[in-house]
Amino acid sequence: MPKFAANLTMLYTEHDFLDRFAAAAADGFTGVEYLFPYAHPADTLAEHLRRHGLTQVLHNLPAGDWDAGERGIACLPGRTGEFQDGVAKAIAYATALGCPQVNCLAGKAPAGVPAERLEQTLVDNLTFAARALKDAGIRLLVEPINTRDIPGFHLSTTAHAERLLEAVGSDNLFIQYDVYHMQIMEGDLTPTIQRLLPKIAHVQVADTPGRNEPGTGEINYGYLFAALDRLGYGGWVGCEYKPAGRTSDGLGWLAPYRTAPTRAPEPAGTP
Repeated sequence: MPKFAANLTMLYTEHDFLDRFAAAAADGFTGVEYLFPYAHPADTLAEHLRRHGLTQVLHNLPAGDWDAGERGIACLPGRTGEFQDGVAKAIAYATALGCPQVNCLAGKAPAGVPAERLEQTLVDNLTFAARALKDAGIRLLVEPINTRDIPGFHLSTTAHAERLLEAVGSDNLFIQYDVYHMQIMEGDLTPTIQRLLPKIAHVQVADTPGRNEPGTGEINYGYLFAALDRLGYGGWVGCEYKPAGRTSDGLGWLAPYRTAPTRAPEPAGTP
């Protein structure tokens, strides 16, 4: 049975961020992920994980100026020092949180820069990060992302991800396979997962076209989750989708894959 982790960047947005840990645990999640931990002290996040019995399963490397539209800096020439500083920061957070893996966002291709230079920059940065993270006992992941949601994103197919793994040549670089992104870019989900399974360290899910809960769109998630079991996938499945309403109200799709929710009773006198 797949192990599902709540993505606290996307889920439970009706709560303040630090309150999302309790909400996820109350709904029966035992793992959490989110884009970035860096806005909060690591010890604060670690305490929320401990208090609610949660495992931190993933976060991203620093990805540049997110609010300004940057979506990673790993492919950007001239940002290598910043990237390497980000690797050190990610290691410190992942170590404090007991997080076994971090994801690298390649970034958007800037106008006027040759594709070959972007690719070599990305390979060099991934080589550095894979080595540094391996020394810290942390896996490095790289994620293809669809170019409909993020036009110009440098890494958008599993074939490109495979080429990167080969070029880097590290046993500490893996693929993060996001079903939503790859349904948009290439489809053929189950055969691709089967072929790449030894290289896939993390799976994320959302339905298409709306990026809402599994079961709200065109992807047959019942079939896909059964296939993950049949293929022997043992990693986490991150729930990185946009709830159509309140997060807890939309978790009916998860019922066949877990025991009853463990929501604690409200204290006496709570309105």
